[in-house]
Amino acid sequence: MDQLLVALDVDTSARAQELADSLRDLVGGFKIGSRLFTGEGPALVRTLVERGDRVFLDLKYHDIPTVVGSALRAASALGAWMATVHAAGGITMMQAAKEGAEAGGGHTRVVGVTVLTSFDQATLDEVGVGRPVANQVDALAALAAEAGVDGVVASPLELSRLRAQRGADFTIVTPGIRNHVSGDDQSRTLSAQEAIRAGASYLVVGRPIIAARDPRVAAEQICEQIASA
Repeated sequence: MDQLLVALDVDTSARAQELADSLRDLVGGFKIGSRLFTGEGPALVRTLVERGDRVFLDLKYHDIPTVVGSALRAASALGAWMATVHAAGGITMMQAAKEGAEAGGGHTRVVGVTVLTSFDQATLDEVGVGRPVANQVDALAALAAEAGVDGVVASPLELSRLRAQRGADFTIVTPGIRNHVSGDDQSRTLSAQEAIRAGASYLVVGRPIIAARDPRVAAEQICEQIASA
């Protein structure tokens, strides 16, 4: 199921590879975030790429344009299939990211993170963003489109609106997928079936799969939801 990306939010390369080996024929790729990348570094990215996996490098770069451009060039040279930057870094930074990805010799897609799924209106207010969450997502997605990156990362609750605004070719990567909304750190969630119906290009699923008693069975259930959508 190409649309399902599994977040390898674990501590060690050994556990990440064990999960990848058990899910490789079932899912569309694997996300490596800051937790795993900080502990294991680029070697794990290379290992998974050499095994034929699509690696979504989710490090949410946000820095001056030259630094972000260099980082994306390195990510592309590693073989990352997709990588994230913060859309709040602005048009020039995102353009530098896209140029760096192209200069790295690979075909790394660049997507801009809009508003984290852990954020709600109170969090935005706390950091000085006066817009409603939906308006902030829309504004950052518009910046990403203007910058020419491949798409955005947005919560499930923004999907229908973003898809209507940006059209069929705009990539929307969606975390915050839950079978049952629970008291964790995600504030804006939907099920896999609901998210696909709302217009998601890719779903990123971590804990519902990797923390399950049988991760493969859990992944199969989510694949069934995607197929039914």
